[in-house]
Amino acid sequence: MNLLTLLIFIPVLFALVIVLLPSSVRGSFKYITLLATLLQLGISIAIYLNFKTGAATAGINHEDQFQFVQKLPWIALNLGSMGKMQIDYFVGIDGISVTLLVMSALVMVVATLASWEIKSNLKGFFLLFLLLDMAVMGVFCALDFFLFYLFYELMLLPLYFLIGMWGGVRREYAAIKFFLYTLFGSVFMLLVMVGLYLSVSDPATGSHTFNIIQMMNPANYAQGSIFSAVAHQTILGMPARTVGFVVLFIAFAIKVPVVPLHTWLPDAHVEAPTPVSIILAGVLLKIGGYGIIRICLGIFPEIASSGAFWLGLIGVVSILYGACNALAQRDLKRMIAYSSVSHMGFVLLGIASQTAEGVSGAVMQMVSHGFLSSMLFFLVGVVYNRVHDRDIYHFRGLGTQMPQYTAFVMVAFFASLGLPGFSAFVAEAFTLAGTFKSPTVNGLLPYWMAVCGSVGILLGAAYFLWTLQRMFFGKVSLKGGEVWKIALTDVSIREKLALIPMAAAALALGLMPSLVFGKINDSVLALIQFLQAK
Repeated sequence: MNLLTLLIFIPVLFALVIVLLPSSVRGSFKYITLLATLLQLGISIAIYLNFKTGAATAGINHEDQFQFVQKLPWIALNLGSMGKMQIDYFVGIDGISVTLLVMSALVMVVATLASWEIKSNLKGFFLLFLLLDMAVMGVFCALDFFLFYLFYELMLLPLYFLIGMWGGVRREYAAIKFFLYTLFGSVFMLLVMVGLYLSVSDPATGSHTFNIIQMMNPANYAQGSIFSAVAHQTILGMPARTVGFVVLFIAFAIKVPVVPLHTWLPDAHVEAPTPVSIILAGVLLKIGGYGIIRICLGIFPEIASSGAFWLGLIGVVSILYGACNALAQRDLKRMIAYSSVSHMGFVLLGIASQTAEGVSGAVMQMVSHGFLSSMLFFLVGVVYNRVHDRDIYHFRGLGTQMPQYTAFVMVAFFASLGLPGFSAFVAEAFTLAGTFKSPTVNGLLPYWMAVCGSVGILLGAAYFLWTLQRMFFGKVSLKGGEVWKIALTDVSIREKLALIPMAAAALALGLMPSLVFGKINDSVLALIQFLQAK
């Protein structure tokens, strides 16, 4: 069996096992889920180790250059005089996909370890968890737009119930808000997807296709079709290709999320249980960035270039707005949620630069933020599970009370603020280098955007260090008094098993960034050449 197919559908097999087991053995469900995610991690590492590098395997817009490909007929419909409709089960990866797969697999293991806190309706929780796991892996592997959209939409239902049933006091509000925001973007994405399908023909069969790689080739667009670059068709008086790009960008920008489409994120994070917050921050936000690279830039490259200034501006606004909001928060979880908005702004800024340095930095930022945000939300969950409080001003002197926990927090905070030696430093440095280089190479972004990005890093240091000073230094002073002192025990073995791999990954990528850059370099260069050709 193809390794990617195995990676995607392993959660389904283990979910079937959980369905068949009686509720009397509910204590085993978390171990079954942990085994599934560990197997996924092992397969993803095997894929990473066997992934070939070189210009001949760069992928991007060449179907024969993708690796671990499996392409099977899935849905076939005879339309009579209009020909045939063919939808394929088409999966494959290039350098950009493979690093995100490994990161996602590790995050899912950590999220499983965090799910030990769940006490009610364990069968329902772990079934939804595994369904979400399958959808996440499928998105990063799908090369057929219909299949991509199916996995993309499949994430909605599990997340809605995971937040709405196992979340905090305002869980229903947060779940509905998340669902409506994401569905809003997805519905219009469906219309663009259908328009692209009707515009593109497979040169081998002559029939319409959902193949994303075929959609990247202008020669495959039928003359006069709605999204043909030659026909200059319009939608509501605007160029059709511009409308298509904007609609797809909004759908993915909601996931990133960028300002002003970010308001669902703090509510979802605050109300979601710890494992769901880890998945939201560690994986879901990266799907937005991945979609912009794979779909928006790939299918509408000329619109991405002409609108690069606006993409960069949105990225800069997200960096500064998210950092300023994080600085103002009292709730530790909400602070980290806004820090995610700020850090993901660097992804959009790097993509907008359309330089090799900028795009490489954007991908590194997605991988780095996946590990670090998961670590941060796990650490918040450690304290919340003990005293059910997250107010920064209700804690002081935790460095004395929980020394090992404080050590992990310091690693996560210093790594997240961009300390040299950690992954975020490399990611942000390359993103800013690409942004600073953009005016001289392609004239897409002005110099001041790189300066604003640097200010965002400074603000990040401010809110992380201020939080560290308020919560962890000084004489022990806890709102709950002696009750909290007894409850606030240091990290357990299970918690260390989750935290150590993420801290090690952030350090490893900071000291050896070639672990990511070595895999993505050929694909990034191919993407830049593809964009410049348009």
